[in-house]
Amino acid sequence: MENIERLKVAYNIDGIEGYILPNEKAKLIYSFIEAQNLYSSAAREIATKLENLNDEFKYVKARNPIHQIKSRIKTPKSIIDKLTKLGCEISADSARNNLTDIAGIRVICSHIDDIYIIADLLTSQDDVGLIRKSDYIKNPKPNGYRSLHLIVTIPVFLSASTEIVKVEIQIRTIAMDFWASLEHELSYKLTKMKSEAINLELKECADAISDIDMRMQELYNQIFLSEKSNNSKNAFQ
Repeated sequence: MENIERLKVAYNIDGIEGYILPNEKAKLIYSFIEAQNLYSSAAREIATKLENLNDEFKYVKARNPIHQIKSRIKTPKSIIDKLTKLGCEISADSARNNLTDIAGIRVICSHIDDIYIIADLLTSQDDVGLIRKSDYIKNPKPNGYRSLHLIVTIPVFLSASTEIVKVEIQIRTIAMDFWASLEHELSYKLTKMKSEAINLELKECADAISDIDMRMQELYNQIFLSEKSNNSKNAFQ
């Protein structure tokens, strides 16, 4: 019988820890752990850039366009499941070549205009490359989903190399995030029960929330323009 080298792997994948695995599988697990570290670094780089922009607005313009920044890295199981669904080879290299959402950043902004301001400022930085932009605010998905999606690249500097890593960024308002979070929860729980009536109700809720979003933007613009006008008058007194 062929002697297969086996290694004890210190890893955590779906709650399974320290299993004895064949060497080949152990190396596969290690490669996914290394990939997770790489994508975590990339997400951290993007998050830091966003925090720096938000801090600048706070001190220079006395406001914060970003309400919250969230990040997540796909687990090895999620990566494997998606590669399997796409019919791709199961490997860390295949994941890097075929997936664009291993690292994800969600940016929650106060107002609609802030979404485009932050997106433009981020993608104009020299080391951020824009691969794709999908505007689901101007062109909502059929179910009512709204958000601005960016696929960007960012360099990650390691001890022996520099890696260019893809990161997916979703930028949305507080209201858009409220709807998307609840819709996701309902869709998960009601997968078998969702009917045309429920889908229509969710779409109508999305449209109503979008209307409120636009009204809040208009109110902000009125207040901002009024303050700007008053400051200009005071400057000449």
